[in-house]
Amino acid sequence: MSSMNIHEILKYLPHRYPLLLVDRVISFEAGKDIVALKNVSINEPFFSGHFPHHPVMPGVLIVEALAQAAAILTLRTENTTNKEDTVYYFVGIDGVRFKKPVMAGDQLILKVAIERQIKGLWKYSARAEVDDQLVTEAQLMCTSRSV
Repeated sequence: MSSMNIHEILKYLPHRYPLLLVDRVISFEAGKDIVALKNVSINEPFFSGHFPHHPVMPGVLIVEALAQAAAILTLRTENTTNKEDTVYYFVGIDGVRFKKPVMAGDQLILKVAIERQIKGLWKYSARAEVDDQLVTEAQLMCTSRSV
């Protein structure tokens, strides 16, 4: 198990502000799982338009944060980094459930585990938590493609 700071994360993800949604990797075990975090700041650009009177993180961005954590897990498992000629894509999202809203000031804990990997297709179970309470869960499927 190992952690990663933002400088290390930037080697694995092509995303940059405002779409980089992983701030730190807390723990990682190759071929198994990852725990990462996203600090949800009131300064996030989506809060100005997503209920300014009651700032809530859009659910689709929570799922994107989980996918970014899954991408880090996959790339680290394959012992490779982000390459400009390869893009990591969603190919499926199943069973998404939003249990509680994520608000400005929350610390979103992203937990992703590999369920299986077949011929370049990866399937994960994913969950996001705030204060040890489940806020979102989903099954994710992703793959990488040369561009």
